[in-house]
Amino acid sequence: MDKRILYFDCFSGVSGDMLLGALMGAGCDFKKWRAAMETLPVDGWSASVKKVRRGGLSGTKITVKIASPQPRRNLPQIEKIIKKSKLPPAVRERAAAVFGRLAQAEARAHGIGMDEVHFHEIGAVDSIIDIAGVCLAVHMLGPDRILFSALNLGSGEVKTAHGVLPVPAPATAELIKGIPAYQSGAGAELTTPTGAALAAALSGGFGPMPMMEVLSTGSGAGDRELPGRPNLLRAFIGKSGEREDGPGGYEEDLAALIETNIDDMDPRVYEYVMEKLLKAGALDVWLTPIIMKKSRPAATLSALCAHDNVSAIVDIIMAETTTFGVRVSDGRRYKLAREFLEAKISGMKVRVKVGKRGGAALKAVPEYEDAKLAADRTKTPLKDILAGFHVPPK
Repeated sequence: MDKRILYFDCFSGVSGDMLLGALMGAGCDFKKWRAAMETLPVDGWSASVKKVRRGGLSGTKITVKIASPQPRRNLPQIEKIIKKSKLPPAVRERAAAVFGRLAQAEARAHGIGMDEVHFHEIGAVDSIIDIAGVCLAVHMLGPDRILFSALNLGSGEVKTAHGVLPVPAPATAELIKGIPAYQSGAGAELTTPTGAALAAALSGGFGPMPMMEVLSTGSGAGDRELPGRPNLLRAFIGKSGEREDGPGGYEEDLAALIETNIDDMDPRVYEYVMEKLLKAGALDVWLTPIIMKKSRPAATLSALCAHDNVSAIVDIIMAETTTFGVRVSDGRRYKLAREFLEAKISGMKVRVKVGKRGGAALKAVPEYEDAKLAADRTKTPLKDILAGFHVPPK
């Protein structure tokens, strides 16, 4: 069956209220969402939704109003509030994990313990509604995968409880470690600590939008107008086309092919690079000999990977080879369904990969490392091990 992807385009940064607005615009039922959120044991708040314009474009704005004074709360107190709610268990766990990331980042930034971190924004009610609310809205929409673009951090300075700080704020800088991010000339903070924590905890990958059939979209609005850009975050919900019912009974999915031509690198480096790419999650890596300009002998380095792993694979190629650029193309794969069984080869158990089409086995291949071990231990030629095994019946 089709897999549903939720993709966030953070071209003007990311914050909790922008994520919420985008999710509502993409199809989350606001009334059902609000009713579930009201099970949080926190009084004195209300939430409303309306359409606004940012930079001439329409967006959905979620506004949380605080009607009564709120105490300062630390992580254990917030975790207790979340735990006592009637939100679905998966939502409670995810929201607590986001707050944990946020507290850890604040603690590192200020050199204190996590339990000493106090969330300042109106007694943390805004943070609780934003974080638990985003986790709930995502749960209600039910995507199979959640992906984000690179994060636009903004630029300039931001006023905080600790004074005026440069963008990104210290906690945000901690949270974006390992995440593709960049600074624009917006002269404002575009990615907030809450937004960065949600992106870090929710995302299954960062990069360009993968190939998918878009079903719905939503734009979440930030609080203010920004000069020269709409202060919006876009959400896309779509079908990825990763199906188990491809033509002819084959499995079907999508993959990215990353390639670069290299004519000036010590050939001894290729083995190291290829191993590193495979460890980073590349589905396959190979070299093709070519002739480049001026009749130079060269090689095309190719790596196949899932779309949410493109950034990591590109980073390795850029860092570890002499290339100045790569090519990325999208394509469909048709493949046999795979099942792993055990067979006895020369009296030893060896794992066997069975390829099936429409439920029927078409071919079977012993796992190479197992076959090599069987050859060594039984003093049998490896070629005979590879050629003479049998696949046990189910």
